[in-house]
Amino acid sequence: MNTIKGLFLLLTMFAFQINLAQKDGYWDKTRATSEEITVSARERIIIKTQDFPEGTTEVVFRITLLDKNQQMAGSLVSVLKAIPDPTGISQGSAGAVFILSKISGDDKCKYAIFSSADLATKYKENGKTENACLVQDTPVSKDAKLLSTDKSACMKSNSSNLWFGFESKNWIMNQKVVLEVVPWVDNKLSRGWTAENRKSIIDQCKTSNLAQKMSNSDDFCVCILDKIQSKYKYKEFQKLLAVERAKAFKDFGNSCFGESTLSSAVYEDLRKQAASLSKQGKPGEAITKLATIINDNKANALDYNAIGNNYILTKQYGKAIKFLKEGEKLDESELLIKLNLAHAYLLNDNYSTAKSIYKEYQYQNVTDSLSWTEKIKQDFEIFKKVGIENDDFKRVLKLFN
Repeated sequence: MNTIKGLFLLLTMFAFQINLAQKDGYWDKTRATSEEITVSARERIIIKTQDFPEGTTEVVFRITLLDKNQQMAGSLVSVLKAIPDPTGISQGSAGAVFILSKISGDDKCKYAIFSSADLATKYKENGKTENACLVQDTPVSKDAKLLSTDKSACMKSNSSNLWFGFESKNWIMNQKVVLEVVPWVDNKLSRGWTAENRKSIIDQCKTSNLAQKMSNSDDFCVCILDKIQSKYKYKEFQKLLAVERAKAFKDFGNSCFGESTLSSAVYEDLRKQAASLSKQGKPGEAITKLATIINDNKANALDYNAIGNNYILTKQYGKAIKFLKEGEKLDESELLIKLNLAHAYLLNDNYSTAKSIYKEYQYQNVTDSLSWTEKIKQDFEIFKKVGIENDDFKRVLKLFN
């Protein structure tokens, strides 16, 4: 009983591994090659396969030599109905044996496979196989193999065909050879989205305005790529007019930007960049980052405070007042905005308005641990360091003595 249970468990695990390994695609039976040809004694012939569809990653072929009047018991296409994907063939010799013809004649032949018409033509002329991507030097009456882009040189060229060369080993009688070739098409690759093509979309995305707002735009651009791949085949996308492609990028970009956490992450990143630039003594660059947040209608009260502070540091006091007042509308209780407004009025030669604000909040804290008056002293020191001098600084400080 234990032996039966153990065997059942082993088979279950094996089936599970096969399911995990299964590939997403299909055997393209409409583009299968099925040729039954006669090879004259001591003759070499070439058979070109049907064009492989875009996205072909594997092909399985079967070669069968038949005696006179023999017929195939079942086509390769019908056999492949029982094999859901190429992994069922490539897992071992059992798969190859399964797709071998049930019958074959006594005759045998050698064969070679070539990846171009020129190489195949030379083989037909001289019989040399050094340029073949696969050679069967031992004469066989039947054979079957899987060729994949991962392992076979035959599938690594950009050609959409293969050329099979046969050489009869019968010195007296003609031979009847049946060649069957069926391509396996990867669903994703069949849409033309090769690694190179996908990279071109990613590269184009990274030059967009939205992507340039991000310190890391990889996730954003992959999202756009996924949406483009889902809607268009690569050739379809390339045939769009330039304005149509631009609109697709814009629409998919807005969708990706809005449907994920990218939006909040981008603006938080812009805030961090602005704060860092301001500390580095680059208030003008900080203003540019903050302006992006404001123009996109994503600003909060502290964003308006930050841009107002940077406008003060660049001596643009009128603009500082304008943005600080906008921030005040969002949060009337934010004392950092009130204080920067007082600074902007003071430096803009409006001492009376500045004085009323300074006095109104002098007994409050701007943060949980920093008093209003201490913050004023800190700000005045910063102003002096960047070259902003004003005789009224002393007058303001005297208000709190």
